[in-house]
Amino acid sequence: MPESTQSLRALLQRTLHEEIPLSRVIGIRVAEVTPDSVTLAAPLDANINHKCTVFGGSLYSVAVLTGWGLIYTRLQALALDAHIVIHDSSIKYNRPVSADFTACCRIDTDKAFARFLEAYRRRGRARITLKVTIPDARGEPAVVFLGRYVIHTRS
Repeated sequence: MPESTQSLRALLQRTLHEEIPLSRVIGIRVAEVTPDSVTLAAPLDANINHKCTVFGGSLYSVAVLTGWGLIYTRLQALALDAHIVIHDSSIKYNRPVSADFTACCRIDTDKAFARFLEAYRRRGRARITLKVTIPDARGEPAVVFLGRYVIHTRS
């Protein structure tokens, strides 16, 4: 990959805070970027609800941005410039999150991402479904998000 994971991590952090101001307001921090995954972190205190747990909208926002961030860093590493948007999604709130939290998105197989990129190169548009998990204190999935993202050429 042309860019190091460290520089991709810094680029993603800067891009999230500059282009998606909500990410700054709710305290999103890029915890880790690898060639196959992105992990974002956020604090409870900036996302707390009336039950002293993380607000569901914050969990959703961090999950959406985690999947978006994975696509963004992969495209940046390949020097590809495309718009990334969420097309549709579903989320399951299995149990409350009551502390600072992380959200992780992984590419399950390089084959699926390769097909996604090939479709983009052929048609200037492609879709991929990504899974994001937010674990509880025991490491079990408290939240599971499935998002279908679309990339398309910039006009």
